[in-house]
Amino acid sequence: MHTYLLLIRGINVGGKNKIPMAGLRKCLEGLGFSVVSTYIASGNVILESNKRPDEIKALVEEALPQNFKLDSELIKVLVLSRSQLQTVIDNKPEGFGELPEKYHSDAIFLIDLDPAEAMRIFNPREGVDKIWPGEGVIYSQRLSSLRTKSRLNKIMGTPAYQSMTIRNWNTTTKLLEIMKEMNNRKSTKQ
Repeated sequence: MHTYLLLIRGINVGGKNKIPMAGLRKCLEGLGFSVVSTYIASGNVILESNKRPDEIKALVEEALPQNFKLDSELIKVLVLSRSQLQTVIDNKPEGFGELPEKYHSDAIFLIDLDPAEAMRIFNPREGVDKIWPGEGVIYSQRLSSLRTKSRLNKIMGTPAYQSMTIRNWNTTTKLLEIMKEMNNRKSTKQ
């Protein structure tokens, strides 16, 4: 069994596509996944499966509209292994996420979208926003005191935005901690 992180785009955002986490866990268990857990209600799921990531993605993307009343069927799923998430964290720009009192730092995960293509839609405001491409991710940081002047929200009207899911840096690092804890519990049971 492999441990995977599922980042589900488009649920429980702005009162749309409401999916209760208990219902989501039950749905995923019904698809044959095991040790299913969720972290906050924004589409973060950690589970175990012998299936390939592309199979998991297809199963979940098909099952959610069938099992929940959604406002929009534009639900996308990104499936990451622990090592892929570790790479996102290890390859962050120098100092990124280390001054949370000064900067809002986000990992913008890309779903079937090339980082070079994604970078084209960003128009960072000098002195407010900074962005860096990564492997399957765009790192975005904005000055907290000027966040209302940020241009990050301008990406929301673009077609490419439908292939992105955003997690703040604290959530991103916490998800890796949870995956490590699951693997540690699994290895002590063997």
